Amino acid sequence: MKKRYLIIALSVFGTVFTSCNDSFVNTKPLDQLSESVVWTDPSLADAFVTELYGGLGVGGFNEQMLASLTDEASFTHPGRNITTITESRSQPADPGWINGTLSWQNMYTRIRACNLAIENLKKATAFPAATVTRLTGEAKFMRAYFYHQLVRYYGGVPIVDKSFSLADTEFLSKRNTMKECIEFIVKDCDEAATALNGLSLAAGRATRPAAMALKSRILIYAASDLYDATTAKSKSAAMAAYTNPEFVAYVDGTRAERWTKAKDAAKAVLDLSGFGSKLDLSAPAAKEDGSANYQNIALARNGGEKDLIFARYFINAKQEDGGRIGLFNGPNGYHNWAGNAPIQNFVDDYEMMDGTKFSWSNAEHSANPYANRDPRFYVSLMYDGSTWKPRTADVAAKDPLNQIQTGQYEITSGGSKVPYFGLDTRKSSVEDWNGSYTGYYFRKFLDPNPAIVDQSTWQQIPWPFLRYTEAVFNYAEACIELGQDAEARAWLNKIRFRSGMPALTESGDALRQRYRNERRIEMAFEEQRYHDARRWMIAGPTLGRKVQIMNVIGTLKAGKTVTLYKYDPTSYDYQYKVVEMDPGKENRAWADKMYFLPIHRDEMNRNKNLVQNPGY
Repeated sequence: MKKRYLIIALSVFGTVFTSCNDSFVNTKPLDQLSESVVWTDPSLADAFVTELYGGLGVGGFNEQMLASLTDEASFTHPGRNITTITESRSQPADPGWINGTLSWQNMYTRIRACNLAIENLKKATAFPAATVTRLTGEAKFMRAYFYHQLVRYYGGVPIVDKSFSLADTEFLSKRNTMKECIEFIVKDCDEAATALNGLSLAAGRATRPAAMALKSRILIYAASDLYDATTAKSKSAAMAAYTNPEFVAYVDGTRAERWTKAKDAAKAVLDLSGFGSKLDLSAPAAKEDGSANYQNIALARNGGEKDLIFARYFINAKQEDGGRIGLFNGPNGYHNWAGNAPIQNFVDDYEMMDGTKFSWSNAEHSANPYANRDPRFYVSLMYDGSTWKPRTADVAAKDPLNQIQTGQYEITSGGSKVPYFGLDTRKSSVEDWNGSYTGYYFRKFLDPNPAIVDQSTWQQIPWPFLRYTEAVFNYAEACIELGQDAEARAWLNKIRFRSGMPALTESGDALRQRYRNERRIEMAFEEQRYHDARRWMIAGPTLGRKVQIMNVIGTLKAGKTVTLYKYDPTSYDYQYKVVEMDPGKENRAWADKMYFLPIHRDEMNRNKNLVQNPGY
């Protein structure tokens, strides 16, 4: 009889299991364990379930971030297939850049591992009952998470709730409906929450609150425009022409019912104790405190870690890409790579401190666009003249004040004015091959500790998969859609007061629009915008906009002499000019087929029962 072997990373165990046998045929693989061994040993079973978390990758801290597929950022480096998506050129043979944590094949590989765990744990009669319950709860949460990834990128997918074996005769599953998939995910979340109730597990593992928060997220999606067939058809020709709307949307039931379920699920998260940070203020925090509150949440420290419900953690002992986010995104004048550079389209959506909109038509705003903005602005972005860490030793003499330099300025040399390109531009004297095209750099999630030298050391900031604040937004959104504006404002203003911003007072659609922008700013770079713009069906005028960038010009005032540049309004007149990015670099466009990714041609060829998504 053939034996099946489960491959588990040896580092999980710290021990290599070997077998001495003169028969080569019967020699056990040195890096594998038989299934019968794994599911008779609680420690090995725990290790198997632990490996399920490997499907999370490094969260969103990849060199290429999902933010660069949205109107938050633009990816600096060529040849990564990101523009295939941002320019709506995706097609089944070439969908564009697909992160491994949303890949169809990778997610189903992980789902099969979850199914193996769930099936074998049912038969693990020699295990302590509490161990079986906990591991089953973790496996169901992870299965729900992987399915939620598939659903929000591809729509309804085949629900596979068993591990296929050689004894099976049929492997080609049909797509399940969107409704069936959502209900399956919710069921797994509910069962995981029950199994994990009362347990306190290590950071980064599934918990009851995590299962509840994931349920809240998927139910908010289920109630949204894109997931309602009637609404989606009215807003998209591609959706209207699709002959199988049940695969990408609900075709029955009412949205009011779905919004109510979403509201109830979100409120259950809000009622949990021990979560949330600085949400008890009765008035806006001072500007400096608002910035500090937001930074503490982003860095998960000084009380901000209480906002995390489920996260991916990093330690220096295990050097992973998640610890290199500073290198990936920091300024080239610090020898970093400037990967996901914020774009002007995003920068302009930060409000003024008094809650009014920023406007280039306002002379005061345009003359000094980085003054008096939302306190979150200053810990999310690096902009011309902002300060950062001390420069490296080879650059320190060029910038003793540690100011970001993304403009072109005049300096004095030999008695004449000559052009000088900032240290963080693509014409930098430090590095001219890396550098932002947009005039901005990513700051959120970057450790400001000067000892963390981004190009040579690693940081330990966790990636936030699920935050308490997201559940607050989910609750407020459901309340708005159900006409309960006062309740929505009460919760939204908790977030705004924490960040130092004044209360919202609007109602109806005006409140909806303020809510959407508030969510955009608070959850910046957290893989929310990609999905929000789609589920709200506003992707055309948002994600489809041409990329706007900033050109800064510093001209010496009459009589001023500067030989070593620094940001100095007393010596310079600064001009801020918004222009479109060179279309040769990125020429964004939106096509409605991009509401869902195409199922890859290879998957379609392997499974004749699959039906392709709209527009492909």
